[in-house]
Amino acid sequence: MAPPTRIGLAGLAVMGQNLALNIAEKGFPISVYNRTTSKVDETVERAKQEGNLPLYGFHDPESFVNSIQKPRVIIMLVKAGAPVDATIKTLSAYLEKGDCIIDGGNEWYENTERREKAMEEKGLLYLGMGVSGGEEGARNGPSMMPGGSFDAYKNIEDILTKVAAQVVSGPCVTYIGKGGSGNFVKMIHNGIEYGDMQLIAEAYDVLKSVGKLSNEELKEVFAEWNRGELLSFLIEITADIFGIKDDKGEGYLVDKVLDKTGMKGTGKWTVQQAAELSVAAPTIASSLDSRFLSGLKDERVEAAKVFKAGGVEDTLSDQVVDKKKLIDDVRQALYAAKICSYAQGMNLIRAKSVEKEWDLKLGELARIWKGGCIIRAMFLDRIKKAYDRNPNLSNLLIDPEFSTEMIERQSAWRRVVCLAIGAGISTPGMSSSLAYFDSYRRERLPANLVQAQRDYFGAHTYERVDIPGAFHTEWFKLAKSKI
Repeated sequence: MAPPTRIGLAGLAVMGQNLALNIAEKGFPISVYNRTTSKVDETVERAKQEGNLPLYGFHDPESFVNSIQKPRVIIMLVKAGAPVDATIKTLSAYLEKGDCIIDGGNEWYENTERREKAMEEKGLLYLGMGVSGGEEGARNGPSMMPGGSFDAYKNIEDILTKVAAQVVSGPCVTYIGKGGSGNFVKMIHNGIEYGDMQLIAEAYDVLKSVGKLSNEELKEVFAEWNRGELLSFLIEITADIFGIKDDKGEGYLVDKVLDKTGMKGTGKWTVQQAAELSVAAPTIASSLDSRFLSGLKDERVEAAKVFKAGGVEDTLSDQVVDKKKLIDDVRQALYAAKICSYAQGMNLIRAKSVEKEWDLKLGELARIWKGGCIIRAMFLDRIKKAYDRNPNLSNLLIDPEFSTEMIERQSAWRRVVCLAIGAGISTPGMSSSLAYFDSYRRERLPANLVQAQRDYFGAHTYERVDIPGAFHTEWFKLAKSKI
């Protein structure tokens, strides 16, 4: 019979198994449970193979819950939505006052807030915790974003700080804030990830389609970039992907992968929240649109025929480019556009924090994203420093360091976007990021005309640049009186 364990974990798909093994390896005895019992046995077997780790499997929820020391702490890693509610119902039948449930999935933040209130009524504590890093991160050290009951966080802080990825500034975990803030921050993290991946894909497209780089050359370029300012997990894995040969045929595997991108919903939630909060997030939105368009593969095949027949073709063969210059320009464009993606994500987090009074610390979020997570990158350290310099920074773009870098890179960025447009290559992420930068840096935009139109047809009024107050003009009458 196992002694009372320190913690429990329910939900043993790959992420759940790996996180449980990570916790056990850090010296915390753990109980595990899964509705499908074969997963329990599989996890117990892995624990034996990976070093006789202190992990104990249970086939029924009652013995699982009773095996954990009080006050009990249980992490759930099950699919968002109804399965979470079902798991809570199953477990809470055996829990006692003061016990704690932690949802480690990608859950909609309002569901977490609803559940926290319901748990509170039963005397139970609840946390919604974003976990980033994929399978490898869960096993060896993820970035974790717990939000909700502070008492619940204190019950598990000693475990989380050891299990999280470790960087020079400490473990990649912190108490995020009240309510659903942990889930919200993880959702925005995923939105930034969507933008990042889209921008990298566009860099690849321009280098391959216009620059005619081979997969071997692309591997070298991305590996080189990963030794400089673009050093990051996503750039690193991109270099790896270009080097993998097809094991089922000739050539490279990346060329055999169907150009249809899947998604699970966090990117869509991010864009919906941007609209709700009236925060511009065009880089993230364009990455989502690109995934939608990629899904129309059959339509695109037909459209290609129609437009080719009509004389519309990519003008790639006409382009004579200096490869070395193009590679350097694309590097600079990618970096500048990435800053825009992160700036938009941080603005979304700040806007929500103000609305919900979460008092989130943007610099600390940048710090816990430095290791373990999918968007981990060297320049997150500089984002942290930007918010340390000025916690009320209205936009990353105007931080003295980042603004200098944008100025230095804007010419290369414009060259890449113009080259792509001329070649018929779509770069929605880079283009929308550039439009975001250009709109943000211009003192005066053509919004005066749009507001005049609104007043013309809807009497919505307008403000003036020279006299305070709200004004309405009978535009129609004035226009017709001139005829």
